[in-house]
Amino acid sequence: MNDDLKGKVNSLQKKAKKFSVLYVEDEPDLREKIALFLRKIFPHVDTAADGKEGLEKYLQNSYDIVITDILMPKMNGLELIRNIRQKNEKQEVIVISAYTDSEYLTQSIQLEVTGYIIKPVNFDQALKVLEQSIDKLSAFRENEMYKTKLETMVQERTREVLQLQEIQVENYEQAIHSFVKMIEGRDTYTGGHSERVASYSRDIAKDMGLKEEDCELIYEAGILHDIGKIMTPDAILLKPGALTDGEYGLIKEHATAGYEILVEVPMYKHLAEIVYAHHERYDGGGYPRGLKAEEIPLLSRIMSVADTFDAMTTSRIYKSRKTTSEAIQELKNLSGVWYDPLVIKSAVKVLASVEIEQSINQEPCSHMDDERFAYFFKDPLTHAYNHFYLDFILQKSKDESKDICLNIIYIKKFTLYNQQFGWSQGDEFLINFVFYLQNEFNACKVFRIFGDDFVLLKETHQDVDIDKINALPQFKDNNLYCEKKHFDLRETKISSYKELQEEI
Repeated sequence: MNDDLKGKVNSLQKKAKKFSVLYVEDEPDLREKIALFLRKIFPHVDTAADGKEGLEKYLQNSYDIVITDILMPKMNGLELIRNIRQKNEKQEVIVISAYTDSEYLTQSIQLEVTGYIIKPVNFDQALKVLEQSIDKLSAFRENEMYKTKLETMVQERTREVLQLQEIQVENYEQAIHSFVKMIEGRDTYTGGHSERVASYSRDIAKDMGLKEEDCELIYEAGILHDIGKIMTPDAILLKPGALTDGEYGLIKEHATAGYEILVEVPMYKHLAEIVYAHHERYDGGGYPRGLKAEEIPLLSRIMSVADTFDAMTTSRIYKSRKTTSEAIQELKNLSGVWYDPLVIKSAVKVLASVEIEQSINQEPCSHMDDERFAYFFKDPLTHAYNHFYLDFILQKSKDESKDICLNIIYIKKFTLYNQQFGWSQGDEFLINFVFYLQNEFNACKVFRIFGDDFVLLKETHQDVDIDKINALPQFKDNNLYCEKKHFDLRETKISSYKELQEEI
């Protein structure tokens, strides 16, 4: 624990000397770690391993603050909170959970929890939420002590309680915004997208002469406009290539999902309709309801233009970015078709001066990004990379003029092996062979391309001793052997998987 964190803990300990805590968590190591942290602040901390044990302890004792996970055996955290509310509707409750499903967040808000801390726990954030709970409890206790005294004192304490309620609202907003950041963190392409759409939308609204409150409203809606993507499967949301019609159909559901999330939360209800309609088109060809022209809320019409502009000026794997002038020209071409002409008139002026950050793209920029990106290009049997990823790397490598060494290893007579021993044993053979290649050639990327053929790819030359491979017992004992073919890609015109097929 660093000195700054220690100082905050010590300061909070003085405030918390009269309060007790019940911490409910089913993961033993985490329960012990967080409990140890809490005991540095509170004089009395009890723990429970699941919701049922937590409820039993709660009914037997009195706790000022209950901190609970959500998904647990026997009784989950939401059930625990509901049971606690039956006994004490004012009980202070904080949720610490790794689960970011919108349903859990919405239910937690409806149960009026004080804070929602997302795992892994950021202890600075945890201290802020704990301090808010302690301040709230202290204010309520003082309010009870002084409520029989002078009216002015009661009014002052009431203001304090209202301020703490405002802090609770701020906590909810921070939780929602954390969800947005989490969604954008899932994909390098969407990082910062919501902030840019919010800013573009507000600037266009200002140019159109809208009231300040509407300009701030569309900014907040812009921040939250893609929150429905929390319901979109990773396999679709993070897919680096173009989407199929079916996948695009699932993506389109995010507008409805975002509306359903926001409309259930009172403080965001006024934003829900804006988010719901931001993919509608002026000619009625949009989604999800096919609204047209004035049927579409004005702020949604503005956001639609801002959203499209950001999409057009951001690089995707399958589509290069447009320049600012190219994007504006396309918006003008669709004025009166997809977009409101009055909105386009202001957007053209506002967006012309936008400087596009050149680093915004969908390509991986770190080892972790690269592994996550390649996840969509893995062979499900062997977990080697597949030919789709090979095609992507070949195109990218050619564009960047990298020196690439490519070796193809062919397994011969493998069809006879499958016929003799069966497909299951054949699959096991291939799994083991890929494991060997990944260990023997650990500086290479390993691809499975034609069923029983494999590619080794490296940015520098790689020798392959085919005799050593053929001497392996799994080949020698089963009358199998390998052949190889080497390509120095600096000396070929191969820049795609299709061209590689033609060469071999």
